[in-house]
Amino acid sequence: HMINETYRTMLQGKSIIRELSEYAAKRGQEIGYHNVFDYSLGNPSVPCPKEYTEAMIQILKEEDPMTVHGYSPSLGIQSVRKAIADSLNRRFSMDYEAEHIFMASGAAGALAHGFRCVTKPGDEILVFAPYFPEYGPYITQTGAVMKVVSADTDDLQINFKALEEQMNEKVMAVLVNTPNNPSGIAYSPKTMERLGDFLEMKQKQYGHDIFLISDEPYREIVFQGTEPVYVSKFYDNTISCYSFSKSLSLPGERIGYVAVNPRCRGAKDLAAMCGQISRGIGHNCPPSSVQLAVARILDKTSDLSVYETNRDLLYDALTGLGFQVVKPGGTFYMFPKALEEDAAIFCQKAKAYDLILVPSDNFGVPGYFRMAYCMDTEKVKRSVPVLERFVKAEYPGVGER
Repeated sequence: HMINETYRTMLQGKSIIRELSEYAAKRGQEIGYHNVFDYSLGNPSVPCPKEYTEAMIQILKEEDPMTVHGYSPSLGIQSVRKAIADSLNRRFSMDYEAEHIFMASGAAGALAHGFRCVTKPGDEILVFAPYFPEYGPYITQTGAVMKVVSADTDDLQINFKALEEQMNEKVMAVLVNTPNNPSGIAYSPKTMERLGDFLEMKQKQYGHDIFLISDEPYREIVFQGTEPVYVSKFYDNTISCYSFSKSLSLPGERIGYVAVNPRCRGAKDLAAMCGQISRGIGHNCPPSSVQLAVARILDKTSDLSVYETNRDLLYDALTGLGFQVVKPGGTFYMFPKALEEDAAIFCQKAKAYDLILVPSDNFGVPGYFRMAYCMDTEKVKRSVPVLERFVKAEYPGVGER
């Protein structure tokens, strides 16, 4: 063999989400994209704050070009790391210092470093279903083994019975994502307290550290009536992986960070170790200009209110049609139960109505589908009668139960 067969094999397993979104784009060329109700891709639908654009323009115009376009230090620009630590301390009553922060290419880059910091090949990382499908390659390609904790489909909080069953001495890290993609569920403080206590107990039992890795790209998208949690408050050995992609609508700028809880074992070394990990995975610093710009607007977000408006519209429409849905507490995703056993067949039928829905099999929970409702409210409203038509034609009698 001349080439690596692992990656060649992966070419066959195209992401179902990408496939659907490509189909939606093609269909849009035929009938006009405004007539395709494309709930496939989690791409932010609101512009970045004008303050970001202004910061970027000012930086490009006024700062020294050698600084703006020069290599950033391998752990990120010091002033930016300090600004992020200060912002987190202010907002979440933490005590980070610059040395606990590592700048990364979005949450994906942050996770790539976090996993490698605390596991070696063969160690296990637990993830909770439903989960973002890319966790598969993210984890597997570190050499660690991903084990899935099955879902509690009643409320989509953590299934502690299943967690107890999956827990063993090989588990070095547990990955949480709250608010969650694909379900939109935010873990309650009660859930987080229970998880923290459970992991403390297991650390003592096994005599080794177990790290909680928190994937937090949706941290700022939390709806009214949901109590936001900052995961690192609930457990000392927590590594927080953040992205500005969703809060500032900057997914293409690839900017995020690792924040190591100062109470973590080896806290002083972990961020510095990320710089060494970068040498092996070819990451080596996100762009200097983007780091400098986000540092100026750390406490700002895009206008995220449209997501809550859309959540309300869709939740009311779906429950009114007889769907079982756990009401999202944040993000721009919803995870209703399909109206038949096989979610792929359900989503295939919806395609005939130009409703693009993502079946849940890849998310680790069969029989559901994900809707990414990051789109104009006007389009969500127009999709409601189409959903009604689809359900009444394909699943007559469902709403009447």
